[in-house]
Amino acid sequence: MNRSTDDPTWTIAQMADDYAVTHRALRHYEHLGLIEPDRQGQRRVYRRRERTRLALILRGRRLGFSLEEIATILGMYDDQPGEAGQLRYLLDQIGDRRADLERRRRDVEESLRELDDLERRCSADLARMADATP
Repeated sequence: MNRSTDDPTWTIAQMADDYAVTHRALRHYEHLGLIEPDRQGQRRVYRRRERTRLALILRGRRLGFSLEEIATILGMYDDQPGEAGQLRYLLDQIGDRRADLERRRRDVEESLRELDDLERRCSADLARMADATP
């Protein structure tokens, strides 16, 4: 970080280290327009805005949002309908994501019940076979 000014900056290497992402991922997010570092020749210069946006991108990815959905959310903050529109859209997306995760949880729970049942039947069959062996 450049501490000589009131506007701190970071290099691509510092950003990658700070957020545990690859340089390639940062360049990909830049290519998609999700982050827009300044350029000094070939060198990328990241400011607070890019750090904030990267943190939001990574949080969105952890929550299962696509990069397209994240781009929409980030774009709404900068454009109309602004922060209120962004929050309404985000709430809708959270509801969709929650419903998807709940559905997946039910599927996992059902699979676990089926495995428990299969395990009990296999154990019982094995016990019967052992009892039948002279």
